[in-house]
Amino acid sequence: LDICSSWVSHYPEGLKAKRVAVTGMNEQELAKNKQATEYAAKDLNADPRLPYRDNQFDFVTNVVSVDYLSRPREIFQEVHRVMKPGGVAIMSFSNRCFPTKAIAMWVANMNDGPGHCQIVGNYFRFSPEGGWRSISSVDISPNPGRSDPMWVVTAVKA
Repeated sequence: LDICSSWVSHYPEGLKAKRVAVTGMNEQELAKNKQATEYAAKDLNADPRLPYRDNQFDFVTNVVSVDYLSRPREIFQEVHRVMKPGGVAIMSFSNRCFPTKAIAMWVANMNDGPGHCQIVGNYFRFSPEGGWRSISSVDISPNPGRSDPMWVVTAVKA
């Protein structure tokens, strides 16, 4: 499951998955996503309930949109609900965003990658409390200090 998706999901080209569901705000863009086997257009900030049954997905991703979630606790609880036990959630982000759309604590310091990792780590830690294990973060910037930064925070459903 790719939440806050669009016309592309950033999965490996050779991904062998029976099901790749994508959820995002623009139905026309989602329909063009070649990796998706299904899509649902939905504004998770307006209604954070994911349109999937419990324990459906091995992994859930969010690529460069976690900073736009105005109801992160509810959305992360939903991610937890739809994931299979032992499933992995992967949130990636950079310091690039639309500042008028990102939440205030995110844009307070756009160059604080470790601080942003802490924010996302806390989304996991408390949504639901005790529901995630092995919460970790890593800087995957292609050229740290000389390129745009790229961070990933992951967690495993307990």
